[in-house]
Amino acid sequence: MADVLSILKQYNTNKKEIIEKDDQIIFGEFAWPKDVRTNYLVWGTGKDGVPKEYYTLDCILFLLKNVQLAHPLYVREAAATNVQVVRRADRKDLLAFLNGETTTSASIDKSAPLEISLQRPTQVKRTAEETSNEQEKKKPRLEEEQVQQAKRNWIHKIDGYKESSVLPAALASSSLHEAMPLEKIAAIKAKRAKIKRTKIKGDDDIQPGALEQRSFVDAEVDVTRDIVSRERLWRTRTTILQSNGKQFSKNIFSLLQSIKAREEGPSRSSHGVPHTPSVPQPKPQPIAYNRYAQESFGAKESTEGFNIETMGTYHGMTLKSVTEGATAPRKPAALQPPSQPQAAPASRPISQARPPPGQKKGSRTPIIIIPAATTSLITMFNAKDVLQDLRFMSTEQKKSQGAKRDNEVLIQRRKQGGNTVPYRIIDNALKLTPEDWDRVVAVFVQGPAWQFKGWPWDGNPTEIFSKIKAFHMKFAEMPTEANVLKWNVTVIDLDRTRRHLDRASLQTIWEVLDKYMAKAKPHLRF
Repeated sequence: MADVLSILKQYNTNKKEIIEKDDQIIFGEFAWPKDVRTNYLVWGTGKDGVPKEYYTLDCILFLLKNVQLAHPLYVREAAATNVQVVRRADRKDLLAFLNGETTTSASIDKSAPLEISLQRPTQVKRTAEETSNEQEKKKPRLEEEQVQQAKRNWIHKIDGYKESSVLPAALASSSLHEAMPLEKIAAIKAKRAKIKRTKIKGDDDIQPGALEQRSFVDAEVDVTRDIVSRERLWRTRTTILQSNGKQFSKNIFSLLQSIKAREEGPSRSSHGVPHTPSVPQPKPQPIAYNRYAQESFGAKESTEGFNIETMGTYHGMTLKSVTEGATAPRKPAALQPPSQPQAAPASRPISQARPPPGQKKGSRTPIIIIPAATTSLITMFNAKDVLQDLRFMSTEQKKSQGAKRDNEVLIQRRKQGGNTVPYRIIDNALKLTPEDWDRVVAVFVQGPAWQFKGWPWDGNPTEIFSKIKAFHMKFAEMPTEANVLKWNVTVIDLDRTRRHLDRASLQTIWEVLDKYMAKAKPHLRF
């Protein structure tokens, strides 16, 4: 037996339409009066001798319609329409059940008698009007079948006349044979039948049963032959790349031959008289760009900054020197002037450029060393945020975002005017060479002295901090390490929660570092 409260929940969760007609509420094939009682107990009834009371269907349905209203406004609207009010204590639990958030409720009385629905629309017999409408809809279909059958009979009758080799008596008795001989009429019919065989037959031209008389293979062959006759051959991805009017060997080689003839033409006599070949002066080979020897290019006074030669390597060279390259045959020694120096070999391309052994140019990028311990406020995870963006972000936050630890980080410090200066950040000082130690400008101190084990200057922090600027980063409420108080270290205090104060605190690092580098490391970039 259907439960009215369960049916209401099902229609409410599935957003089905609930019909209110007269004094009834219809749920598909079920219908109940509006004042039918559900099995949901009213709060405060059924206990301590108070008789049980149940909410009615129209009361719950009115709550669903006005669920967006506040409870005082809902009570006012219910009183105005003379509908029972759902009490505030039952409101939340009842809505949770009707919206499908809970499967049951403690206020549902399973022992309450269930109300039987009034009607089942699916069992109601169809009216005479609906029956007559269906019959009227079926009549055109019967008439259409009759019309189609009459049409097929008429086509069959006409085609029978066309296919007969002997003219019918009605045609012979008509006035057509008087104006045209029967032989000419038969010739016209044969010509028309021949033309008709070359065309695709329409649906009206096909006789009933004609396709059944032909085999399936014959029908497919005829259709396929007609489709193939209408096809056009398009160019494929292979043929589109093939040129019909141009050939590589004729066009490109002819261009190369003309260039070669133009270069070798002045060296030959126009009358065929041999002459003594003159030894051409070797042209200086252009210097290829080498990023390890930028000083060899030299900056021009008319320009500012670097002036890299863009027409290097093959500029000004002949086709013969380009094609033969280093494999060109050497001229006899007798033709070489004794005082002429040997031409420099062609320089290698830029991609194969290597610095000369033992002549590596020193870098001017400053180096900053940070602690390798994960307990430090600055690590390889957040060094770029702290020093470049001037914004503190903890190591745990960077790891949660999927950041990976790098062996070293190259930051770009922004200066006034929009210029940037690179700084190299590392946390392993043992891999530095003696030349690299000259570029170390700052170190972040964690506190213990063992941080400087294996460093130059015997790992003595006092001597190290006299040659390298030291910083210590901590939260403002944390006490300062005892060793840090004894050493020459600049302490940077950060607020634990207020991130808008980070920029002013971290900017102190660069102000102190700029003053130190201007005095102790002026040869580095800063």
